[in-house]
Amino acid sequence: MSHHPANRLQFEKSPYLLQHAHNPVDWYPWGDEAFERARREDLPIFLSIGYSTCHWCHVMERESFVDDQIARVMNERYVCIKVDREERPDVDRVYMAAVQTLTGAGGWPLSAWLTPTLEPYYAGTYFPPDSRWGRPGFRDVLLQLSDAWKNQRTQVEESAGRIVETLSANARGQAPASGSLDRESVARRLRLAVAHLGRVFDPELGGFGSAPKFPRPAVFTMLLRYAVATGDAEARDMVLLTLRQLWAGGINDHLGGGFHRYSVDRQWRVPHFEKMLYDQAQLAVAFLEAARIETDELFSRAARAVLDYVERDLMSPGGGFYSAEDADSASDPEHPDDKREGAFYLWTPRELASLLGEADAELVSAHYGILETGNTLSDPHGDFGDGNVLYEARAIEDLAHERQLSVPEVRTRVAEARRRLFEARLGRPRPHLDDKVLTSWNGMMIAAFARAAVELDEPRYVTVAARAARFVLENNGWRTSDGGTRLRRRFRDGESGFEGQLDDYANLGLGLLALFEATWDSDWLRSAVEVATAIEELFADGAGGALWDSPPGDASVLMRTQESYDGAEPSANALACQLFLKLSRLLDRPAWERLAASIVGRFSQVLDDQPSAAPLLLALADALADPPEHVVICAPQLEDAQPMLRAVRAAPWKPHLTLVVLTDAERWVREQSSFLAALGSTDGQATAYHCRDLVCELPTADPRAVTESLARSPTPFAEG
Repeated sequence: MSHHPANRLQFEKSPYLLQHAHNPVDWYPWGDEAFERARREDLPIFLSIGYSTCHWCHVMERESFVDDQIARVMNERYVCIKVDREERPDVDRVYMAAVQTLTGAGGWPLSAWLTPTLEPYYAGTYFPPDSRWGRPGFRDVLLQLSDAWKNQRTQVEESAGRIVETLSANARGQAPASGSLDRESVARRLRLAVAHLGRVFDPELGGFGSAPKFPRPAVFTMLLRYAVATGDAEARDMVLLTLRQLWAGGINDHLGGGFHRYSVDRQWRVPHFEKMLYDQAQLAVAFLEAARIETDELFSRAARAVLDYVERDLMSPGGGFYSAEDADSASDPEHPDDKREGAFYLWTPRELASLLGEADAELVSAHYGILETGNTLSDPHGDFGDGNVLYEARAIEDLAHERQLSVPEVRTRVAEARRRLFEARLGRPRPHLDDKVLTSWNGMMIAAFARAAVELDEPRYVTVAARAARFVLENNGWRTSDGGTRLRRRFRDGESGFEGQLDDYANLGLGLLALFEATWDSDWLRSAVEVATAIEELFADGAGGALWDSPPGDASVLMRTQESYDGAEPSANALACQLFLKLSRLLDRPAWERLAASIVGRFSQVLDDQPSAAPLLLALADALADPPEHVVICAPQLEDAQPMLRAVRAAPWKPHLTLVVLTDAERWVREQSSFLAALGSTDGQATAYHCRDLVCELPTADPRAVTESLARSPTPFAEG
C-alpha cells in the first residue's frame, strides 16, 4: 500500500476508491468539484474506472498510480477522476462504449481522456507504465494527449464531437418492427440463435468459443427453454455439458464453493480468481434449472454449494449480500501488502502431504490434478509458481477401480481431505472483500435463494432470501410523498448512495416476485408491483419501446442508454421485460404485457441480426408469443395446497407457466385481477384450475388430474 498522504478519496464509501486514497495522484471522485476545476483551468480530464476486486486495476495501480513521477505528470496536466463502475454503471456505460468504439474491445481498468465538457477524445483499458507487449506506455500516452490538448485543440474537440455523435446514435435501441412477436418470427430467431451458438460451442469442454472462457448464464436460460419447447437435445446438451465442465474445472472453488469470474484457458482450469455475487446468483439458478430437466444430483449439489458459500462468506450481519471477493491476496501473513493472484486458492504437493499424509495426498493429487511443478497452464505474472488449482482431473470411480478400492471409500476419503484443506485454508490471509451491498446484485441473489428454497425443498433458503429483501428495502429503499417506492443503488458503512438504475429496480422486483412464489405471502407481491410502477415512472422512454438504463436528472452523464446485450449480467431492459411480463400474467394487467412486448419490439433489429447477443430478450419474445398458461390453486389454508403444489412441481418443467396459490383469506391479490377473483376453493378442499389464455378446464381437487392436464398441454413452438 502507498503511504502518501490521503487524497480526496478518503471520504468516499467505495472500497475501490478507498484503495486509491493514498496514491500520490490528486484523485477526485466523479462530481462537480472536478468538473468545475477542469473548466476553470482548461485542463483535460483523465478518467479511471474500475472496481475493488479487479486484478488488472490492481496491476495498473502498482505500476503507475503509486509512481511519483507518473503521478506528477497526471497532477500537473490533468484533472484526475476515479469511478467505481459498480456504483456508477451509468457513467461506465458511456465511456465503455467509447473504448469499444475506438479499440473494438473493452474491460477494466477503463482509461479515458475527456475534454472539460466530459466528451471522450481517447480511451483504452490497461496501460503498462512503459511500452511493452505491443501496448503504448502510460507515461507516454499521458504526455502525448496532454500536448494534443494544448497544441491541436481544434482536432481534439472535433474528434471528441464525432465520438459523441457515434455514441449517441448507438445509445438508443432500434425502432420497433411490425409483426416481431408472431410465432413464426420468434421461432426463426430462436433457430438462428441456437445455430450460431452451436457453431461456436466447444463440444469437448463446453462453453462457447475458446480461451478466455466466460460463463454467460443468459445463454443457458434461452437454450434450456428452447430445449424444453422443441425437444432439441443439442440445445439441452450444450448447457448440461458446460455446467458439468464448470463444476469439474478450476473455475469452481472445490473447497469453499462458489465460482470464479472466468477461465483464462479453454479447459476451465485456471480461473481469474475473483468471485462476483452476480455470477453466484445466475449460476445457482442455471444449475437449478438444469436439475429440472436432467436427473443428475450433480446439478442440485452444485446449486447448494454456491448458495452455501454466499450465505457463509458474502452475507452481511444484517442479511444483505456483499458484492465480491478479490482475485489477489497475500501469501504471507507477515507481508499483507505483497499480494499475488490466486494465493488463497493454490496448493503445492508439499502442503498436501503435510496436511493429509502421503496416502491421502496421493489420492487427492490424482483426483485434482496436482503436479510437482504446478498445474497452471500459464503464469504471465509469475504469481503461481509451483502452485496447483484444484480441478477434477480423474473421476472418483476411475480412481477406485485403479486402486481396487470401493467407490464409497474413495469418495469419503476425498471429502474428508477437502474438509481438512478447507479448514487449513481458513488460516491463510483472505482476499479483500468488497462489502458494498448493491441493490441489483442482491435482487439476483434473493431470487436465487427463493427459487432454491422451492426447487431443493430447503426452507432455510427462503429465510435467507426474505432477510436480504428486508435489508435492501430498509437500507436502499424509501417512500415518496405519494407512497411510491424509490431505490438507492449502494449501501455501505451505514450509508446508502446513488440513484437506483434500471437493473436495481428490475432485479429487486424479480427477487420480490420469487419470494412471493416461494411463500405465497402477498406482501412480497405488493412490493414487486410498487417497484414495477416506479420503473414506469422513472425509466419510460417517451417515444415508447425500450426503457432507459438510468434515471433522469444527472447532467454529468453524457447520454442515457438503452442496452440489449446480455453479457456477464443480463441487460436491464431484458430484466425489466421479464418483470413486467411475469406480473402482467400473474395479475392480468394487459398494459404491462404491452410494455414487455414494446421492449422486445424496440430491439427487434438486434434479434433479427444477432439474436444470440440478446438471449434473454429472445426467451421473453418466445414467452410473449405464447398465450398465457396458468395453474391457480385455491385452498382454505396454505398447508392445504401442499399436495397440489407438489404435483405441479413434479410435472415436467414448463418455464412459462404462471403458478399462483391463493388462500380463502387472500383479498389483495384477488382485488388486482378479475380473473383470479372469480376462482376459489370448493367444499373446503384445495382446488386447482388449469387455464390457457384465461380459459380454464374444469376445476379439480385431484393432484393427479393437474399433472395429467399439464402433460396434455400443447407446445406452441412446435406448431410455429
